[in-house]
Amino acid sequence: MWPCTLSTETQTTLIPYGAILYNVFYGCGGLLGGGALSRACGAHYTIDRYLARRKKDANSPRLAKHGRYNASPYIAVFGAHSNHGYVFMAAFDYVSSALRTIRLEAEAVTALSGRIDGQFSAACELILNCAGRVIVTGMGKSGHIGKKIAATLASTGTPAFFVHPGEASHGDLGMITKNDILLAISYSGTSNEIVTLLPLLKRAGIKIISMTANAESTLGEVSEVNLDISVVTEACPLDLAPTSSTTATLVMGDALAIALLEARGFTAEDFAFSHPGGALGRKLLLRLADVMHTGDDIPRVAPDTPMLDALMVMSEKGFGMTTVMNQNGDLLGIFTDGDLRRSIDKGVDIRVATVGELMNTHPKMLRENILAAEALTLMEQAKINVLLISNEQKTLVGVVKINDLLRAGII
Repeated sequence: MWPCTLSTETQTTLIPYGAILYNVFYGCGGLLGGGALSRACGAHYTIDRYLARRKKDANSPRLAKHGRYNASPYIAVFGAHSNHGYVFMAAFDYVSSALRTIRLEAEAVTALSGRIDGQFSAACELILNCAGRVIVTGMGKSGHIGKKIAATLASTGTPAFFVHPGEASHGDLGMITKNDILLAISYSGTSNEIVTLLPLLKRAGIKIISMTANAESTLGEVSEVNLDISVVTEACPLDLAPTSSTTATLVMGDALAIALLEARGFTAEDFAFSHPGGALGRKLLLRLADVMHTGDDIPRVAPDTPMLDALMVMSEKGFGMTTVMNQNGDLLGIFTDGDLRRSIDKGVDIRVATVGELMNTHPKMLRENILAAEALTLMEQAKINVLLISNEQKTLVGVVKINDLLRAGII
């Protein structure tokens, strides 16, 4: 065991470790020998003094062999040729790092407000007047953002899909017609895969809207409209990984999609037609006529039917109710298991009573074209489990249970 003093300037945590000795800086590891150990864990040697010594030895052959030097003491691990050792881990402020990222990306998004100008309006007009589709393309991270933008456009009323620029050079260019518009995303405006396509696209007369940080770039120059997605700095501390710029690009795409949505008068029902398989689509599209029980499934009895016989019909049909109808098929009322409980509470002798004497003559009824989600809300508010459905002529055409609506997955 070697005495090692922790510097007050470097907040660290001391943890017992194993027999092999490692040095890790920003994830780069190197095996150290006994000499390094004696320097690191000698009498009262501090982390700061060790880092200073390592910096002095930064160009040594051993360091060159085992990994580059980085003076940031985020992680430093020490071991020994024995079964004892230490791990020194500098406390890292993850929260501050995350907040910095959010702040920088929020600033990048806010800066877009000053660029929503005539160019943005021109881009919207080009797309609205397009007889074809919006073809979105982009390479790398811009491509991933482009896929999301294409999906948002398509689901909000603007036909669009993504074409990979590399694949376009090998046959997929045939997906693009002269009636389409190209939305090309490249932060530099010089992505080789996109630039290669430009002469062919211009020759075909295809209009181009670009999203770049440089309007004077190759892509920006040939575009009818360029949308500025430049950022002051990336959230990445190395200013290398696309972070703030991809967020700004995504928001610009959302701004474009929503502006077009509003210009088209796109409605919630229109949106549902693009999402028929999800809960949203079912909520906005499913109507009572789609889920109601009809024909012989509807329990029916005459008003002079003895209560005991009516209860048999209720049990057979499984709705917990029966409709009461006259000889002409007109609805007179409804009798439910709730009505049965209330009748018994009042002392009614159901052995001699008829269903017509105890029925509810004002049952709740909805039209068959009403949204199922709306019917579910009404049933929950009224605390009823069964609803009668009528057509435009107010004739009974079906019955729906609350469980039918829940099984349909509209919530």
